[in-house]
Amino acid sequence: MVDGEGRRPRSGDSARRSHRLFAGWLIDGTGAPAKKNALIGVEGGLISSVEFPSPEELSRLERDDSLFYESYPSCTILPGLIDCHVHLSMSGKIDRNLRVRQLGNGFEQSGPLIWKRLERCLSLGIMAVRDGGDVGGHALRFVRENGYGQVRIKCAGKGWRAPGRYGKIIGRAPVNGSTLAESIQADCAPVDHVKILNSGINSLEEFGRETAPQFDREELEAAFREARNRGRKIMVHANGRRPVECGVAAGCDSIEHGFFMGEENLKRMADRQIFWVPTACTMKALGASLPAGSTQRTTASRMLESQLEQMSRARELGVSVASGTDAGSFGVRHGLALVEELKLLTAAGFSIEETLRCATSSGAALLGLESELGRIRPGMEASFLVAPGPPAHLPGSLSNPHAVYRRGVKISGLQ
Repeated sequence: MVDGEGRRPRSGDSARRSHRLFAGWLIDGTGAPAKKNALIGVEGGLISSVEFPSPEELSRLERDDSLFYESYPSCTILPGLIDCHVHLSMSGKIDRNLRVRQLGNGFEQSGPLIWKRLERCLSLGIMAVRDGGDVGGHALRFVRENGYGQVRIKCAGKGWRAPGRYGKIIGRAPVNGSTLAESIQADCAPVDHVKILNSGINSLEEFGRETAPQFDREELEAAFREARNRGRKIMVHANGRRPVECGVAAGCDSIEHGFFMGEENLKRMADRQIFWVPTACTMKALGASLPAGSTQRTTASRMLESQLEQMSRARELGVSVASGTDAGSFGVRHGLALVEELKLLTAAGFSIEETLRCATSSGAALLGLESELGRIRPGMEASFLVAPGPPAHLPGSLSNPHAVYRRGVKISGLQ
């Protein structure tokens, strides 16, 4: 085998229908320990086999010129990544004036920028994202006009909020006296999931301040019935004990953010198998961008520590955690933000295999893509990335993957 830099196949090219890849380590996305010396067969864009040959078998295979190889003996191969909370119409830049102007962009301005953000995600091995909504519905229109392309996109279109409450930049309120359930029933947009805001945002002036729920349990239950009648999953933006409790009790599919929700809500989520998408990197980004010594920066740092404690407890309780970044929010850039979120999961006590499960098979399950993405096993799409070095170098090594494969084809032009 070669020295870890990979090599070009002996015949044909990476788009050949049938070929094999070798990697020094494999992480399969299930949370199981990494395995050494993995040989992956690919045929027709799908994984046809996963083997762990002995050194003698590897030596024999190496001498067989009839086989088609790409070899990464000093690298780790893992499933393509999934970011379960993004806002594709927003940039993540910290210039407030620029952010305000971008929020007013029409689709003609937003569309090309969405392309660039998706290309950046793909270059890092991010194969799917879930968009949490924008007031212009630009991400949903992008999917309708351009298809999924190389990165699968699940869209909320425009989110829902209560009248006079937080959420104008990503959603709308029911109109003409309609209830939330009636509004969802009347909405003809072909969304993949329904986004409901059920709290405000976190205060940077007062640590731990909670807001009242935007919708009570009964309103949410009625809304969720309408969403499920239309075959849609429900993601609930909620911070604080009561807003989260209402969303969990009503039966949402995921709680987004969940700052200050408390242990009782974590226990309920574990019991009901409700996903949590913590988006802890938002606080890290704020802490890095705000003026040193300011109340806001101190509060952001305290919120990050509080969220890490909740993430650690969620792991102990068996909560299903899926990784999401809130990319597009202040200081949270598309693509690389997912690496930062995974670093925070490891800081909260998740093993590297558990951390990557949050960004692979758990994310796929939340997005309804578990039959396509999230695991390396026969029958799944041959969509994975090759990270330089052994598993001990993860997740940091994900910021510069050695190679990315989509449906069995090695994608060129990686950064």
